[in-house]
Amino acid sequence: MTVIRAGEEDLDRWDRSRRINWLDMGRVQAGRYLVLGAGALGNEAVKSLVLAGARDITLVDMDRVVRSNLNRCVMFRDGDSTARRWKVDAVAERAADLDPDVRVRAIVGRVEELPEHEWGEHDVVLGCLDNIAARLHANAFSYHCGVPYIDGGTEGFTGRVQVVVPPLTPCLQCGLNQSHYRVLERRYSCTGSDVTYYQPSMAAEITTTSIIAAVQVREALKLVCGRSEAVVRNAVYYNGLRNTWDELETSIEPSCPLHT
Repeated sequence: MTVIRAGEEDLDRWDRSRRINWLDMGRVQAGRYLVLGAGALGNEAVKSLVLAGARDITLVDMDRVVRSNLNRCVMFRDGDSTARRWKVDAVAERAADLDPDVRVRAIVGRVEELPEHEWGEHDVVLGCLDNIAARLHANAFSYHCGVPYIDGGTEGFTGRVQVVVPPLTPCLQCGLNQSHYRVLERRYSCTGSDVTYYQPSMAAEITTTSIIAAVQVREALKLVCGRSEAVVRNAVYYNGLRNTWDELETSIEPSCPLHT
């Protein structure tokens, strides 16, 4: 006879998650997650991954914490900006506060500098980036390695999520237009690894950031649990002023080098 004690289910950290019939906690905890960017989206993505049960997260970012990060980055503190800590180190420390069993491997550097073998060693990549060049790099390497890539972006009260599942779905490059290429031409108009162009800071707002990152993590959970048929099939756009979602149908571009 099995004895069930009142309140016993509350002793299981993952009890409420286990009540979702398709959510396989074993797969969630065994998954290997690569998060690119430790800014506002990256903060929220790592937070949600840890609370969802992720155990193995690699986080990549090249920047230090500044005071203007504090209004939308849940993992940062005043002391982090005063000390100019690396963003990845601050996020890794706070993730361990949320769950001591999580392992966040912090990598200080540009996404473009990530060794090629790193991409194939993960089950899913979450792009929490703020520029087209880094996004396309992540898109290309993920696709080449056959690893799903979930791209997120925000500006003010609007946001966007696209899930790329090689070789079944269109990739980010399939949807590039001429304005994107003009930006890339500016980025690569000079030589040298340290050359960049001035890009004005974009408007950012915490509720939009939280929503977009939450959708990215939810799609990642579907993928690691074997529910790829249920992920976002096109690019979806969020309008926080109207509280609406719009879906833009995408298709594989025959001239895209990743599909030839």
